Amino acid sequence: MKIKLTFILLAFVFLFESINAQSRGNLSGKVTDAKTGEPLIGATIIFEGTTIGASSNANGSYLIENIPTGTYNLKASYIGYQTLIKYNIVIRSEGNVDINFQLEEDLSELGEVVVTPNPFQKLNTTPLSIQRLSQEEIASYPGGNNDIARVVQTLPGVGGSIGGFRNDVIIRGGAPNENVYYLDGIEIPNINHFATQGSAGGPVSLLNVSFFEGVTLSASAFGAEYDNVLSGVLQFDQRTGNNRSLANNIRISSSEAAYTVEGPLFKGSSEESNTTFIASVRRSYLQLLFDAIGLPILPDYWDYQYKFNHSVDQYNDIYITGIGSIDDFQVNELDEFDAEQKAIQDQVPIIEQRTNTIGLGWTRRFKDKSGVLRTTLSTNVLNNRFQQFEDNVNQTGLLFENDSRELETRFRTKLNRFIGDWTTSYGLVLINADYSNETSDIINNRNFNSGLNFFRYGVFAQASSKIANNRLGVSFGIRADGNSFTNSGNEMYRTISPRAAVSYSLNQKETWTLNASIGRYYKILPYTTLGFQDLNGAFINRDGEYIRSDHLVTGIEYLINEKSRVSLEGFFKYYSNYPVSVDDQVSVANKGGGFEVLGSEPIVSNGEGRTYVAELLFQQKFNGKFYAIAALTLYHSEFTNANERFIPAVWDNGVLVSLLGGYKFGKNWELSGRWRYLGSTPFAPVNEQATLDNYPAVIRDFSRLGEVRLDPFSQVDIRIDKKWSFSSFSFDLFLDIQNVLAQTQPEEPQFGLQRDEAGNIIEPRSLVRVNTNPEGSVLPSIGVVFNF
Repeated sequence: MKIKLTFILLAFVFLFESINAQSRGNLSGKVTDAKTGEPLIGATIIFEGTTIGASSNANGSYLIENIPTGTYNLKASYIGYQTLIKYNIVIRSEGNVDINFQLEEDLSELGEVVVTPNPFQKLNTTPLSIQRLSQEEIASYPGGNNDIARVVQTLPGVGGSIGGFRNDVIIRGGAPNENVYYLDGIEIPNINHFATQGSAGGPVSLLNVSFFEGVTLSASAFGAEYDNVLSGVLQFDQRTGNNRSLANNIRISSSEAAYTVEGPLFKGSSEESNTTFIASVRRSYLQLLFDAIGLPILPDYWDYQYKFNHSVDQYNDIYITGIGSIDDFQVNELDEFDAEQKAIQDQVPIIEQRTNTIGLGWTRRFKDKSGVLRTTLSTNVLNNRFQQFEDNVNQTGLLFENDSRELETRFRTKLNRFIGDWTTSYGLVLINADYSNETSDIINNRNFNSGLNFFRYGVFAQASSKIANNRLGVSFGIRADGNSFTNSGNEMYRTISPRAAVSYSLNQKETWTLNASIGRYYKILPYTTLGFQDLNGAFINRDGEYIRSDHLVTGIEYLINEKSRVSLEGFFKYYSNYPVSVDDQVSVANKGGGFEVLGSEPIVSNGEGRTYVAELLFQQKFNGKFYAIAALTLYHSEFTNANERFIPAVWDNGVLVSLLGGYKFGKNWELSGRWRYLGSTPFAPVNEQATLDNYPAVIRDFSRLGEVRLDPFSQVDIRIDKKWSFSSFSFDLFLDIQNVLAQTQPEEPQFGLQRDEAGNIIEPRSLVRVNTNPEGSVLPSIGVVFNF
């Protein structure tokens, strides 16, 4: 059967190859000032190594027509500004997304000295520990399966949870709930389906890759505008819809199908519209596949995303954006007994989850070019019903139920002012939090129905500049946060968080750069923790403190040429006031990596933690044929337990290696691959007696955390892409093969009740290990993308 399918696929490929009829496409975009956002008129945009290009018009827009299909690097230049190159731009007959440029003023006065353009854009506030992925890099990542969260896991210093099963984003040894996520300046609490409430992980991302212009990850040196972050800021930049014509995108893969449509609104007879839209919907059919092959779980999800942009005039822009998901996780009756599958069926939760975020943004550019005001108003809601039963199939014998809602309404405003060579910014955030939770916990004898409504607020200021003939970049910032619920929440002096960053070019050509940053950051406890009540109805975690994290980072970067760099960074992070579980006597930082409700338990805020990191990175931008990223991260992460003793964190892999590369062949063929290696992972083993007494609930023995570790994780993925262009549509075909070497992946020992061959429980009851013979599996996935 596999041979027949392969033959049909090859015949299909060669048929399309022979009738490829259209070999040219168009590309448009906009060129603006990176600081003020004003359009740059007369900027030159040209494809490297060709004479194909255009100039920007009075609106800063450009249109390049009749481009031969293929992959290029695109360069934008303007007098008095630094040249900027966008790499790995794929031109199709249809489906080419806008490529926008934000150019920075060239403040240097070096005369005849030629400065090497740096393609790895950084900010004065964040001169190091920052990575950016383009839309094409996200869509074509091997092993990513068009999942942004999974793609982010392959960035330098970013790991995944145990065994690589979930989309938890572990940045330099920090817990997954220490990150924040922004969608065009609108904060979204989570980016995954079936999200772990109180944390930030899940098995699959709810973000559509067709929507994005790029993704930026900051692993330290966070700007003062960002609150509630300890480890990382992920900014997702959405595309603006096509302002000239209607465009459609359909993506079908082995697990889901997605449709995206974009275009102008109220265009009339104009060539371009001031109002655009882009919207998408995505549907999983994993539940149908799993049901057909008799697996015990049925994950079913939808998601949707949209954005409307309107340019009021040359000084004012507004947008409305939103994202949401509909998730249902059920179990399936087994066709035939299998000990491991039966244990999974017994132990997984039943999840019904709904999320929605909607936001309104306004950007106001001052007419005298002295500043920019950005304001957003948004609301996000999570409805989560999480249940565990003695009999999951019939949903009888309730063991645990969490029926909760988290609702936030956020107002943010930030004013940037330009004073000479300095950029100053200041602003505030105001959040109304409304949380309700009805919990029934039979095992721990807890029942409560809590509700709380309170305000969170924060203020910040920052100043940055490039001085000393543009060779020295400096930034200073400060913020403070408070809330109206916790006992010390209104004492904002407790959360004063200064930060500073410096970047210095060691030579006039600016090929060697020394970077450093230091900062203090705070995070409020999750609503699940704040809203927890004891049997008397008291909010016993109300005296919980903001978690504090102090960062010290230093590094050096060498720009080999305008397409490649090598960098070395050292990083130290120290935590204070980390919540420690009263029940399990362990830092809550060691929880949240599974299907659970994190933090709904009594805690004390006396935990500490520390992380040491050294990271070596080489990056090669697309040079016409290939691109590559190689990173080695060495780190150690540990947190104190209830005895104030430091023990390794469950994220303490020690070694993280990430290799990624791709090669572009002729006729729009591409081969890419990646290798990820994570060192041995600590885990808390199952307390077998407690689990037997409470089965199917799994009870862990956190007192043994650090005594046992999983074997190292290693996986090689490859991907093959082929693109065709026709007169009215383009067609992409990809084959993504995960774990191509069939390496056996580490997994924790799993236990279930001992049963006979028919699946009947053997009395007296006892636990047996059910995953005794793990095998490596190759996971191929095929997909198609239509643009028309």
